[in-house]
Amino acid sequence: MGQILRTKYFIVNTMGNVKNIIIAFLAPLPSILFYLSFLNHYHYSPTSHHPSLWKWCYDHPLLLANVLFFFNVNVLFWLVALLQSSHWMIDPYWTVIPVILVHYYASHPVAQYDWWRSRILIVLTWVWSMRLLHNYLRRENWQWGQREDWRFTEMARQYGTHWWWASFFAIYLPHQIFLIALSLPMYVVHSSVDQPLTMWDMVALLLCVSGIAIAYLADTQLHNFVKLRQGGEAVVPVLETGLWYYSRHPNYFGEQVWWWGVFVFAWSMGHGWTFVGAFTNSMCLAYVTKLVEDRMLKQGYRTEAYTLYQRTTSVWVPWFKSHHLKTKNA
Repeated sequence: MGQILRTKYFIVNTMGNVKNIIIAFLAPLPSILFYLSFLNHYHYSPTSHHPSLWKWCYDHPLLLANVLFFFNVNVLFWLVALLQSSHWMIDPYWTVIPVILVHYYASHPVAQYDWWRSRILIVLTWVWSMRLLHNYLRRENWQWGQREDWRFTEMARQYGTHWWWASFFAIYLPHQIFLIALSLPMYVVHSSVDQPLTMWDMVALLLCVSGIAIAYLADTQLHNFVKLRQGGEAVVPVLETGLWYYSRHPNYFGEQVWWWGVFVFAWSMGHGWTFVGAFTNSMCLAYVTKLVEDRMLKQGYRTEAYTLYQRTTSVWVPWFKSHHLKTKNA
């Protein structure tokens, strides 16, 4: 009987996983098909005549990105979430949307850019995306949509019966603001005059690679620690080895270094105003950091150890401890 139940659970779980994978892959198709239709129908020449819709898409690439994001991500993803009673899909798509956006900016008919700078940024964005998507999937035991972000679950409890409509404004609109703002340097790189590479592009490359590497190492160390705890092998309540010895959130630090590196590509071309994306992301991570630490302190077996960890260890930037950590023997 037990074997039958396990087999039934496995089949149901697998079917649910496959269903969510299909949904995730179909979700961006409306925007992709619309954009491909635009590219297929719009051929610019001084004497050409096009429907006003295609002309608008040609003249306003950044606005078009926002319109497609609003209807395809905000509205469609929100409707899917209501049907599934879970806002899981926006989490993996945080890693995918920047890749879609950088290719969109590079392929738009009005794009003009240095080939090397564009390819460097595109490759870096792919590497960042694959790293983050890999971390998401291994954290979720390679399951798609089995659970939503714990912060969304807590917000659902707070909003109660109003969550069905409040979730649109609490989850999806902020994601549009963050991701479009973060992608502004990608837009600038592909919409400015053809400027050759400079020393600052090499600085941006170094920052981006460093950010990806730091975040990967930090997330891997955290993943291994969680696995040890789940297997009963780790008895310490707080991870304080590796990068986590020098920073309480080295993964967040790496993520910020990545986005500030992307900003340097645009800054080197004279578009310092694009700092708004990296700055907004840093402010968001500051808030998320508070939420995570408050949650840690509420877990009784961790409270004392984590309080001491807070007093001795840097929040983001890896640094030496303020004093030697003294632990009590059990």
